[in-house]
Order: sequence, then structure tokens, then C-alpha cells
Amino acid sequence: MNPNLKQAYKAAADFFRAGDNFLLLVHEKPDGDAFGSILGTAHLLQQLGKTFTLVNDDPVPNKFQFFPLADRFRLPEDVEGTFDWVIAQDCGDRKRLGRSGEKLIADDAKILNIDHHKTNDFFGTENLVDLDAAATCQIIYKVAKELEMTLSLDTATCLYTGLVTDTGGFRYSNTTEEVMLIGADLLRHGVQPYNIIDKVMETLTWPQVQLIREALSGIERDETGRIAWIKVSRDVLERVQAEDEDVEGLINYPRNVQGVEVGVSFRDAAPGKVKVSFRSKYLVDVGAIAVEFGGGGHARAAGCTVEGTIEEIEPRVIDRIKQALQEVDVAEPTA
Repeated sequence: MNPNLKQAYKAAADFFRAGDNFLLLVHEKPDGDAFGSILGTAHLLQQLGKTFTLVNDDPVPNKFQFFPLADRFRLPEDVEGTFDWVIAQDCGDRKRLGRSGEKLIADDAKILNIDHHKTNDFFGTENLVDLDAAATCQIIYKVAKELEMTLSLDTATCLYTGLVTDTGGFRYSNTTEEVMLIGADLLRHGVQPYNIIDKVMETLTWPQVQLIREALSGIERDETGRIAWIKVSRDVLERVQAEDEDVEGLINYPRNVQGVEVGVSFRDAAPGKVKVSFRSKYLVDVGAIAVEFGGGGHARAAGCTVEGTIEEIEPRVIDRIKQALQEVDVAEPTA
């Protein structure tokens, strides 16, 4: 570990010890790593005798309600006052904290920014951004080690969930030796992996099944077969009575097509706004593309929300991916 990063872990541990009455935040529409890291942190703070408030703009999805302390989340409108000690996790920039970040952070607040996205803009007064970590939960695990704390089963369950979801069940290229060793240690704390994976990765709602059927009926590829994409309109979402959480995972279908390097999903997020998700296999840095469209993420998984309609945004995004593929081909010509 480089000295600067080592110091950042020490500073994060000191932040946990020094503060109290923490505001705990993650990005809007949290995924498994976001929920796992923020609730893992909550359990650590509880063990340290600290108080905290869990806030997010969105209700907890059904599949994550099994998390210990998940029932403690509040909407920003239901919280009074502002907070001087803030821990923001799994969030590349402050604007993605949404209304929670706008309303509840004091002007002179101390903010600990814990993240693993390379697009993070270091918005905290303290920043622990570990680009080598596969998940923010991996970082929280190492903060716990820095604090010399023994993990409870509840904490281990939260951290394992983030680790397993952000590595795609230990299948993605970010699955390192350290990831597997941490996963093994969490199992030693009593985590039951099947129960977690069944809830957050395997179980489908009936609207989700119908949504998959609708989306796959319109899957498209470019002329080279290296880009594939699906589209989900607001009409489809309403017809099958799907929730936002039901859209998660759809992006894997175009990505997993043989010969495809980049998979994309387009969905109506709100009137006049489209959520674009990217996944790549080996070559294209989709995180860099997402940044160009106002979003962010990782080299192999990223996203953005763009103003306009799917019909307007689709050709712009696909053309940019084609350009990225051409750039890769020039840089790495095939034999």
C-alpha cells in the first residue's frame, strides 16, 4: 500500500473515533455495495458507542430490507437540522448524494468521503479513495482492521453483500486475491453466502421477469456485433408494474452476448431524462465515456443520466462507443 493511501486509512479511523452524531450518506438509488458499506459503517459506529443517522433520498428496495439496521433509514424530509460530522460512501461526487447532501450537511461540516470510483472528485474534507478496492465494503473492512475492531455477524453480513455484488458473485475482473481472502474471513465470522446471494442476486420479482422479456424482445447490435443494447421505456415500466429496482441486472444481457465488448441499457428515468448504464468486458473504459455524459463509475461498469429522450440519446451514445472501439483498435491492433 502506498504511503498516502496508508495515511488515508489511518485518518479515516481517526475520523470514526473523533466524531459523533454522524450523518451517514450514500448515492441516490443505492446498490448492494452502497447499502452494505453504509450499514457496515453504522454497525462499527454502534460498536464504538457513537450515534448516527442513516439518510437516503430513496426507500430501501425490498431485496435489501434483510440488512440489519435497514429499518433505520430516513428520508431527508423527515430529518431536522444539519450535521457537523458526515460520512459519505460509494459516491463519486457530492451532487450524487441528492437532496440528503443538499439539506443536511452543515456549511462547515467535516466530511469523510470513502469510495473506490476512479471518477471520485475528492469532495470531502477527508478522502479515503482506494482505486484498487473492488467495492467500498472492502474499504470499510480495512478501516475496521485499522480500528482493531472485531466484526460482528451483522457487520460481516453487510460487508460481504457489497463485496459479492460489486464483483458479480466473484466473477468480474476486479476479483483479486485480497477480495477472496476478505470474503473467506467474513465467512469465518458466520456469514451464510447462499442466503445473501439468493436474496440480492438470484431472486426475481414477477414484474422483473416480464421486464426482461420485454427488453430482450428489442435487443439490438451494431453492424460489428461488438456493441449491444436494450431500451426500457416508461410505457413498458408502467405496463408490467415494475419498480426501479427491477431494472437492475438488465444490462448484463447485452454485455453477455458472444462477441460483444460493450453492453448498454437505456431507460426512461423521469420525464425528459434517460438513465444510461454501461458494461464492458476487456477493452473499453466505459467510466470515461460516462463522465463525458455527466456520469461516472468504473472502467468496466459505469452510468449516467442524460437529459432528452431515448431516441435522441441512443445514437449519440452508440456513436461514442464506436469511436472508443476504434481508438482501442488503433492502440492495440489485432495480430
